[in-house]
Amino acid sequence: MPRITLIKALAVSASLALVPALAIAQAYPTRPIKIIVPAPPGGAIDTIARVVGDKLAASMGQPVIVDNRPGASNNLGTEVLAKSAPDGYTIGIVGGSHNTNKFLFKNLGWDPEKSFEPIVYTHEVPLVFAMYPQIPARTLPEFVAWMKANPEQAKVATSGRGSAQEMAAEMFRMASGAQMLLVPYKGSSAAHPDLLAGRTALYIDTISAIQSQVKAGNVRALAVSTRKRTLSLPDVPTADEQGLKGYDANTNGGFLAPAGTPPAVITRLNAEINAALRLPDVRARLEAAGIEIQGGTPQEYAALIKSDLAKWAKVVKAANIQAD
Repeated sequence: MPRITLIKALAVSASLALVPALAIAQAYPTRPIKIIVPAPPGGAIDTIARVVGDKLAASMGQPVIVDNRPGASNNLGTEVLAKSAPDGYTIGIVGGSHNTNKFLFKNLGWDPEKSFEPIVYTHEVPLVFAMYPQIPARTLPEFVAWMKANPEQAKVATSGRGSAQEMAAEMFRMASGAQMLLVPYKGSSAAHPDLLAGRTALYIDTISAIQSQVKAGNVRALAVSTRKRTLSLPDVPTADEQGLKGYDANTNGGFLAPAGTPPAVITRLNAEINAALRLPDVRARLEAAGIEIQGGTPQEYAALIKSDLAKWAKVVKAANIQAD
């Protein structure tokens, strides 16, 4: 076959290969979309799913159903998502446990990278170093010095094994060099009474859960856990600013689809969700809940998942946390 004819044939073949993808993108969606939330109603990822889901329903012309599948440290719903049909009609939203559970559970029914197609990085929920206010410390370095001088009183509350609060506390232990006793509780509501009474010295809690206590003066906010200061508590410096260089422990996440979902569908969903996140009413509602909105490309979200997995693998190994 002459070279020019061969080039033309290859070009035609390539254009024909694009037809199914274009057809999928143009036709999708033709029926309701389900968003799996591997957590109970009321939390950050559930709030995002419902707020964004309403906008997707309007912009894509199909109902969007939020399906809460809590249980097993978010593993239950995440496994359901991983095993769903890769057609764009079942997607999900995950939080920080997506990047830590791999190291905490031996027999997961999913892999945080291989089982999914990233759609978009949606959010970051900063954590706050909330200290019992009677401790004579005004800054994070002063608190670290107090812990080293009073190791028997250096009790740090967490929200249980594998939680964002525990992982943040373990990273704090590594970065500060201070000895501390981690005391597990079943969530923020259970941990707050002991912190307010001084039975624990510190709780690294989500900003949404602790900010009312900070503003009431019941606890002292020493630092936030993210690289940048937060919108909700802009006067509180970061841990990194106060000498814990590189400290970055937050709960973050985004939308995923099952592995094998067509790229054209991922592209459409990415564009629609990014557009929803830019809407003023969406931003106002999520930011009021202590959720800092992100956005971006699927590739950027994939890179974040990879870097977070590497970060938490080091923490789990250093803390000698054993997988169940």
